[in-house]
Amino acid sequence: MAQPYEQLKLENQLCFPLYACAKEIVRRYQPSLEPLDLTYTQYLVMMALWEYEEQTVKELGQRLWLDSGTLTPVLKKLEAKGYVTRRRSEIDERSVVIAVTEEGRNLCDRASKVPAEVGACVKMSAKEVMELHTLLYRMLAGMEEEHESQS
Repeated sequence: MAQPYEQLKLENQLCFPLYACAKEIVRRYQPSLEPLDLTYTQYLVMMALWEYEEQTVKELGQRLWLDSGTLTPVLKKLEAKGYVTRRRSEIDERSVVIAVTEEGRNLCDRASKVPAEVGACVKMSAKEVMELHTLLYRMLAGMEEEHESQS
């Protein structure tokens, strides 16, 4: 059966190549993250913590575009591995503060080669990668207001 609506053709969707590329990139991270004993989501959390050292679950969730239902199990696993600590905020006991441990900081050195390893699989010029990066962040910025109101 021929597709009667142009707007429903897969090739006309922006979401499909974004989805397929994201899925493929995450898959390509696996060999680099396996020796670090990290999943892709755990890696994202650790990158945010290497950059900011300590933050609340809410701040971390906003930074990573993850809800607490997704983030909490990831944080528990990272805590069990000794990479982070979780504690109630002294200012607001409803908030949980996540901090990277010394062991988690040491992991940063081992992870420093991961971006180049994965980047090697992207067959684009540095200029094209930067343009794509800029466009994707512009897209996210356009969605940020709605995202923050849902957090």
